[in-house]
Amino acid sequence: MNASTLKLVQGSTEWLDYRRRMFNASETAAVLGISPWMTPYQLWMLKTGRSTQEVTAPMARGTRLEPEARAAYEQQTGQVMQPLVMQDGRFSASLDGINLAGDLTVEVKCPFRGKQSTLWREAVEGRIPAHYAAQVQHQLMVAGATTAHLWVYADSEGILLTVRRDEVLMDTIRAKWDEFAEYLDTHVAPPLTDADSAQRDDPAWVGAALAYQEAKRRAEAADEALEAARKALVGLARHPRETGGGVSVVRLWKAGAVQYAEIPELRGVDLSRYRGEGRQETRVTVAK
Repeated sequence: MNASTLKLVQGSTEWLDYRRRMFNASETAAVLGISPWMTPYQLWMLKTGRSTQEVTAPMARGTRLEPEARAAYEQQTGQVMQPLVMQDGRFSASLDGINLAGDLTVEVKCPFRGKQSTLWREAVEGRIPAHYAAQVQHQLMVAGATTAHLWVYADSEGILLTVRRDEVLMDTIRAKWDEFAEYLDTHVAPPLTDADSAQRDDPAWVGAALAYQEAKRRAEAADEALEAARKALVGLARHPRETGGGVSVVRLWKAGAVQYAEIPELRGVDLSRYRGEGRQETRVTVAK
């Protein structure tokens, strides 16, 4: 990896614009499908500009406490860590800190619920959640460092967990980002997951759902009656065009659809760049 450093202030408008274009360490868990907060579809919506990310209370708290937490880490370890944005190709990492030698990074976590959080309890047990492990490996991959420290900070105390490079996981990260890049480049959304579904049982929703089901039953019955009447008319028709009773039946020939997949000259041609602008479709279905 041949990483470069960027003079970007983390949290600035320029930094946010930059992140939309890059493969960022904090997004890798979503790409891998292991993020507790974001699905691949939600990340795709965000990076294609179809949605925006709100700054939550835990995010704001983490940003506010990061300098204090880093200072506590430096005091405990004797390391001097510089916050830095690093890039290698389309891969980016906004590091909470990297040492002067460039072989050690630190990722600071300030859990919203402090020592009552699941993260703190896991850190006490020496365990690193999979989504944070993926983020740290992405950072090591971009920075070219050999070691990372995960520093979990709460109530003026910190727990330090050491992470070594995992080349196998790095290969997986690269492969999954390459797959995700196809969705970004073609503006085709990734499949929805169970985490993209929300269960509704409030009265307004249930009432509207029952009304929809009843209306759908009536519409299907009307469609069946309409099709039966159409077949009867077609069965009675004997000429190219017949009119009567306010209805016409016309027989005509249409050219078949072009089978683009069968055209030798188009094989290997990327047709995605000839697509029109995508649009959102909304489907309503009745559970069986």
